[in-house]
Amino acid sequence: MSLFRTKHIVPTADTELKRCLSATDLLLLGIGCIIGTGIFVLTGITAATTSGPAIILSFVVSGLACAFAALSYSELASSYGGCGSAYGYAYASLGEFIAWIIGWDLVLEYALATATVAVGWSRYFGRGMEIVGINLPETLMKAPADGGLVNLPAVLIVLVLSVLLAVGVKESARFNSGIVFLKLFTLLVFIVVAAGKVDTANWTPFMPFGWNGVMAGAAVIFFAYIGFDAVSTAAEEARNPQRDIPIGILGSLAVCTVLYIIVSALLTGIVPYASLNTASPMADALRAHGIGWGLKLVTAGAIAGLTTVMLVLYFGLTRVFLAMSRDGLLPPVFSAVNTRTQTPVRIIMISGVGIALTAGFTPINELAELVNIGTLGAFALVCAGVIVLRKRLPNLPRPFKIPFGPVIPALGIIFCVYLMLSLPLVTWLRFGSWLLVGIAIYFLYSRSHSHLARAS
Repeated sequence: MSLFRTKHIVPTADTELKRCLSATDLLLLGIGCIIGTGIFVLTGITAATTSGPAIILSFVVSGLACAFAALSYSELASSYGGCGSAYGYAYASLGEFIAWIIGWDLVLEYALATATVAVGWSRYFGRGMEIVGINLPETLMKAPADGGLVNLPAVLIVLVLSVLLAVGVKESARFNSGIVFLKLFTLLVFIVVAAGKVDTANWTPFMPFGWNGVMAGAAVIFFAYIGFDAVSTAAEEARNPQRDIPIGILGSLAVCTVLYIIVSALLTGIVPYASLNTASPMADALRAHGIGWGLKLVTAGAIAGLTTVMLVLYFGLTRVFLAMSRDGLLPPVFSAVNTRTQTPVRIIMISGVGIALTAGFTPINELAELVNIGTLGAFALVCAGVIVLRKRLPNLPRPFKIPFGPVIPALGIIFCVYLMLSLPLVTWLRFGSWLLVGIAIYFLYSRSHSHLARAS
């Protein structure tokens, strides 16, 4: 049984899932996921501790790495589709074992990213409660490692989203679209208000931590861009996936990159970068200027915005689980789709409990770095998949094709690996432990239960 057996590509395969998402739905799905913790939480922390005002450059570097990966995703999504995202593309190009590793990475990415955003959501929720005069107990707002008992709001929001996802994907998309417009409005208001408060002296020194600080910051705020790849997990629920998935991926990435650069420039321009080491930097920056109504608006927008981030990441996790189970690499219980809602209810509920417990008992900084390294690894392999498939299947229909041959995918690999090397050693050790667990599962269960193994 070869470790590198590949699965035949069937771009137009039938699906039990409901094809109901338009290009606009997918674009808003991507924006809904990308604009969240990165801009509302990690921007300030990274500027204060790693990049300084040069966080603008950190966003440019991360954005370039994501652009190369997004182009690769778009080519593979238009050719292959499927709900498994990078896992499915790797199965068709790099072989089963590499596909398993990517799938295992994506499980780590989406599960821990959802938990990370839940922790950030909890902090803004607590700030919102303070604004209306309700002070929640600190012991119920923090994980044990942060001096609390459990982060209860983080647990509860994940469980609420479990119910919403179980109800149906179209209902979830409608909810996401409404919230996306609210948080875009919030960001535009912040831009207008902050533009009149900029003090250019705050941009000096521009690069206080040097170029190494810029790159370390890029590796951390890479978390801000996670989400465009979740669009590709909706391929089986898109009406015209070959056309609409690339629109959703590239369009959402372009919109969000521009917003990130503008907001980070203004944020470090209205207050000294060293004062931004807080979980709610935009709200605190406005409060420093006495803009009370702006504080309330940003807090409300952040709460709403982070909700859609969790929703899309959680959605992506369930679809990767579904794809891996369909191929026999995970138990068949994960591939059951409810006939009434046409959603994988079992996966949603099982993973929801796991994410809720993680969010309730784990500090946010440990979660974010582990998410980043798993995502960067998956992105690098997706770029490699484009190069391999062009050689293996040169005549494969490619409704969207990256220009300049293998140059852009190769640049994607280089950027992603470089950012991975900028992460701390402890993150690599934790990531290695996760991979070892995944490899053990593959050889103990997945390799022998694979549908390709049984067919051979």
